[in-house]
Amino acid sequence: MKKFLIIFAIAIINLFISNPCFAIKIGLLTNVEKAGIGTDVAGRMISTHTNRTVATTDSMKGYILVPYNGQIAVRTKDGIKSLSTDSLVLRPDTTGFVSTKGKWYRGKFLIKNINNKLTLINDIDLENYIKGVVPSEMPASWEYEALKAQAIAARSFALANLGKQAKYGYDLKDNTEDQAYGGASCETNKTNRAVDETQGLVLTYDMKIISAYYSASAGGYTNTNAWGSNLPYLHSVFSFDENIAKNGHGVGMSQHGANNLAKQGYNAYQILQYFYQNVKFARLNSTV
Repeated sequence: MKKFLIIFAIAIINLFISNPCFAIKIGLLTNVEKAGIGTDVAGRMISTHTNRTVATTDSMKGYILVPYNGQIAVRTKDGIKSLSTDSLVLRPDTTGFVSTKGKWYRGKFLIKNINNKLTLINDIDLENYIKGVVPSEMPASWEYEALKAQAIAARSFALANLGKQAKYGYDLKDNTEDQAYGGASCETNKTNRAVDETQGLVLTYDMKIISAYYSASAGGYTNTNAWGSNLPYLHSVFSFDENIAKNGHGVGMSQHGANNLAKQGYNAYQILQYFYQNVKFARLNSTV
């Protein structure tokens, strides 16, 4: 195994951003003909135009929403019932979860009729979003320090790319075009603890949050070219995954490499400072 030296010094600074709640909008369904939804407790659909309840949901019961005459409607065995709005919020009445695509999600759903197709968005707190990303992007059985590194990288990527999918009405997609996100259904105690222990931590370069690219494996050495631009914090380094075929773009952190480094005793901060050069750690300040 090749040896390398990391000069490890972590100084965490407070990073002030304008939104203290750190909410993020994740596209789960885009331009679809129907959307199956539900809540695990009693819930309600609220028009975003009037802030009035247009329908209620029973616990653990599924509903089918469809576009209808420029509005949103519920499809039942008796026909179509219009909800008289083209934009609504679905939320539980008490602490609970919302559902679509056969999965449970934290937060709430924003559902829109756009050009007579439905778009369904998960409006969620950033930290709860990251809890649904980490086990979707990295096996929960992997080394704990690798999972912590994944949490910090995913949080950094998300904030650096806020609004990337604004043309669809949300920030990021729930697939690997941005980051895989499986909602609360994929959470584990181990990965949630990794997120909680790194709460608010991000990677920065020149006082800006970096787009912390990562892929499954780089096949020996990481790639420095991020889609036509050479970013100053990306250098080609030995990826510690040479026995694994390249899987993904190879830019930034190799996830297999991170896991192998964790097995050798490196912690999350050392792993990240190895794959992203000359970066600093910052903690989001929620008291703004």
